[in-house]
Amino acid sequence: MSRASPSDTPTATVALSFASAAHTYSHMFVLFFATVVLVLEHQWQMTYAELFALSIPGAVMYGLAALPAGWLADRWSAAGMIAVFFIGTGLASILTGLATGPWQLAAGLTAIGVFSAIYHPVGVPWLIKHSRNHGRALGINGVFGSAGTAIAALVAGGLADLWGWRAAFVVPGLLCLATGVAFMLAMRLGYIIEGEGEASPAPASAASERRRAFTMLAITVVCSGLIYQVTAYALPKVFEERLFDFAGQSLLGIGGFVSICYLVSSLTQILGGELADRFPRKAVYVACQLLQIPIYGVAFATFGPLLIPLAAVMVSLNLMAQPAENSQLARYTPLSWRGSVFGVKFLLTLGVSSIGLALVPLIHAATGSLDGLFVLLGLSASISFLAAAALPRERATLGVSAESGK
Repeated sequence: MSRASPSDTPTATVALSFASAAHTYSHMFVLFFATVVLVLEHQWQMTYAELFALSIPGAVMYGLAALPAGWLADRWSAAGMIAVFFIGTGLASILTGLATGPWQLAAGLTAIGVFSAIYHPVGVPWLIKHSRNHGRALGINGVFGSAGTAIAALVAGGLADLWGWRAAFVVPGLLCLATGVAFMLAMRLGYIIEGEGEASPAPASAASERRRAFTMLAITVVCSGLIYQVTAYALPKVFEERLFDFAGQSLLGIGGFVSICYLVSSLTQILGGELADRFPRKAVYVACQLLQIPIYGVAFATFGPLLIPLAAVMVSLNLMAQPAENSQLARYTPLSWRGSVFGVKFLLTLGVSSIGLALVPLIHAATGSLDGLFVLLGLSASISFLAAAALPRERATLGVSAESGK
């Protein structure tokens, strides 16, 4: 085995660049419909609740498909799965843009969810494998995912205003396909080679600690995933209802403010990653959960432009916790089945939590607004805080990898 760290090789640099692009696409494509739905309300003469329900199967598959994706990455090839991600997501998005009715649209959105699910259980463990400072690497990589979330509303709104809602799916789909072709070419030319070993092996941990960590993290990832999913899908509608005329009448105005929130919050992941490398990861994780609770209470009572910075803080605290969360999970997971374990994580955080998305149209249909969602988010943050506080205390264990700690 080469003495060089995977994180120091040109191969790893090229591979992780494509993984970062995949992270952007993964978040971006699943959120296009959250903005496009505002156009279809008028064009298809359907209610917001009826149209939003079409996206729920895709949101659920965004989590459910993570488990087989992670398993295939462990058993076959992580790079190969990323190639499948690019090609599948691009084709699914193009077909969604060509839909002529609700059932075709639902099928396209579901396919986008299936293929977009590949990134997280494959790309995140791959990044951890190649990095020495896990927190910093995860924080930087997380910016790309947040950028995808940030520009989703802006891209969809801008393309829909310029060329119609179909362009919001077709144009990005073509870009994703082109990236996939470039990725496969890079693999064929030998710029991307999957190596063995890990740049910074995790210390061994006792079986009881692993069981406790997995149990508590299962609770926190469901709650934090629910918060992320509901916020990302509902924020365009919340801004439309609460900003009044401040955002203007165009989707571009609403999408622009959503994008500002996620662009600002994306940078906080770098801060979260640095904190996770410099301080106990459990302490960083607990603090991020605790600070979210009062923010949702303030946001519940806020209308007008002040809601924009509040929303940015809400998203920032949720995302700032992710480097600490992922590095803790990696610490207790052997490399040989890390893809499968991260598949379970994203099954919980994106799949099971996506069931909560059903509450978005239900609450809106029942009350005529999305005010009740802030109560749901505050409750989820409270439960996540209690579970995070119950995580095992980190011990400085030297010299033994988690692979030997099974």
